[in-house]
Amino acid sequence: MATETVAKPRTSLRVGVQKFGTFLSGMIMPNIGAFIAWGIVTAFFIPAGFTPNEELAKLVGPMITYLLPLLIGYTGGRMVHGVRGGVVGAAATMGVIVGTDIPMFIGAMIMGPLTAWIMKKLDKVWEGRVKPGFEMLIDNFTAGIVAAALAIFGMLVIGPVVKAFSNGASAVVEWLVTNGLLPFTSIFIEPAKVLFLNNAVNHGILTPLGTEQALQNGKSILFLLEANPGPGVGILLAYMIFGKGLAKASAPGAALIQFVGGIHEIYFPFVLMKPIIILAAIGGGMTGIFTLVLTGAGLRSPAAPGSILAVFAATASDSYFGVALSVLLAATVSFLIASVILKASKTPVGETEEDSLGAATSRMEAMKGKKSSISSTLTGAGATTTVMAGPIKNIVFACDAGMGSSAMGASVLRNKIKAAGFPDVKVTNSAIANLSDTYDVVITHQDLTERAKPATASAVHVSVDNFMNSPRYDEIVELVKSSNTEGTADAAAAPVAAAAAPAAAEAAPPSDILVADSVILNGTATTRDAAIDEAGRLLLDRGAVDSGYIDAMHEREESVSTYMGSFLAIPHGTNAAKDHIMKSAVSVIRYPNGIGWNGKEVKFVVGVAGINNEHLQILSSIAKVFTNKAQVAQLEAATTVDEVLELFGKVNA
Repeated sequence: MATETVAKPRTSLRVGVQKFGTFLSGMIMPNIGAFIAWGIVTAFFIPAGFTPNEELAKLVGPMITYLLPLLIGYTGGRMVHGVRGGVVGAAATMGVIVGTDIPMFIGAMIMGPLTAWIMKKLDKVWEGRVKPGFEMLIDNFTAGIVAAALAIFGMLVIGPVVKAFSNGASAVVEWLVTNGLLPFTSIFIEPAKVLFLNNAVNHGILTPLGTEQALQNGKSILFLLEANPGPGVGILLAYMIFGKGLAKASAPGAALIQFVGGIHEIYFPFVLMKPIIILAAIGGGMTGIFTLVLTGAGLRSPAAPGSILAVFAATASDSYFGVALSVLLAATVSFLIASVILKASKTPVGETEEDSLGAATSRMEAMKGKKSSISSTLTGAGATTTVMAGPIKNIVFACDAGMGSSAMGASVLRNKIKAAGFPDVKVTNSAIANLSDTYDVVITHQDLTERAKPATASAVHVSVDNFMNSPRYDEIVELVKSSNTEGTADAAAAPVAAAAAPAAAEAAPPSDILVADSVILNGTATTRDAAIDEAGRLLLDRGAVDSGYIDAMHEREESVSTYMGSFLAIPHGTNAAKDHIMKSAVSVIRYPNGIGWNGKEVKFVVGVAGINNEHLQILSSIAKVFTNKAQVAQLEAATTVDEVLELFGKVNA
């Protein structure tokens, strides 16, 4: 159901390298589709391509020179400081692009995050000091100044340094190839894969250098040093024939996932069961690379994920035989070495193969730093099954501002958990920036999960696509039941006792949060942005917010949709916009004909501005209405504002 992260030492060098590698991978992986697009255009239209076309071949140079580095720079900047960081990161990347004559992937991986980090620090300096009405002016000009300055710095300083590094690294690769030493890189690459250190090598060095080689030669061997699926599938084939118990039974499915699906981590537990089997991976990797060197084969672009299908899709037109032979021989050698090791080794007394595989999977997840939905299939634990170490006591909904979406979701789930007989389970909401590692379960919109994980490393994370009626809520209730009813008779009796007890009356919503002047039965907006403006103006007219808050409502919508399900959207500002709120208020607008909201139909827009959680009770009331089809129908049929106010006001009675 969720992703459970595992606490680990923060001072570990390996962990630091893993994090760095993951960061590098985060800049490359989202843009692999663009790399493939460039590879396809190159394969077909250059003079040596399948269908040479001089006119269409003009796409090749600009794509690799400008498009790909700019995408990487933007992605890296966005990872550090959102869309604002992405924009300044891409602009600064132009400096390194113009300053050199080689594809500036490494330069983009430096300039994008660096510029965004500087922008983020500067934004913190004047945060809260800009007078209302001048925010957009200050934001735009500071971003422009920072981007321009860093573009010049990139052109004059970073570009030449990166070019020198690239030339040096290329010379090293050429020296390794010339002296027949390139296969020996497997001694480092294959263990690095099992230790999850491969991203730092693959996406930090091999992909940029390989792309530069591909531009010059039409292909590169470097793309296949780490991505070759042969060594892994060879090990799994050996387990299929010579393994025992669960390891033998799991190997065929794992081999299919690894070879066709391209998910290499599926075979890591099989190596960790018997660490000496890493020799099989090294032997297979060396054989595959040696074959590529002999045949002169290579790929046009990165193969990601490392599936045999992705490998052949990226193979250069003159390299199919060499690549196929490389994968085949790598798998054969890996299989032979692993088979000898498996036949010669024995399972320790008192331990079964199932125990070994389970322990190896746990070690792998500990090294990776989180639960693996793929590796869990080896031990029979599906991705929708999570076992808690103890009872669930604290659940938090987290969104950017902790003001609207999360409050609605928390209300819905709180009611479900109470109905299941667990009133002692605390369900709260919070801004992601305010999260701490004190929760058992963290629920976020699917676009925000990765932002929430670092601050809540020991929690189970659940991603939802809307906060009102996600099917994941029923799964969470089941998780609470299974986790909170194990262990003691008292715990088992708690739901029964709670269900029998009369429900405590909830406090009535504050009377000044939602007032008649803030309810419109027939909105005039026809678009999402216009509806946000309309809801925001109602808050502004009441003196609850200043004009800067409406801008923040749009900013929030661009990052994560506030569509809740059940024809409801609740636009609100970002966490950084709370200084623009003067008092808590809620506005309600009905659009009988519906309006488009990021591909969804919305008939009710609830604008939210809250201080000190004063607005949460009315949001709880709204949440209860919109999880009840009959009450939604009443709301649609309401002919007066008083009917709307009464519906929200009396729902708690």
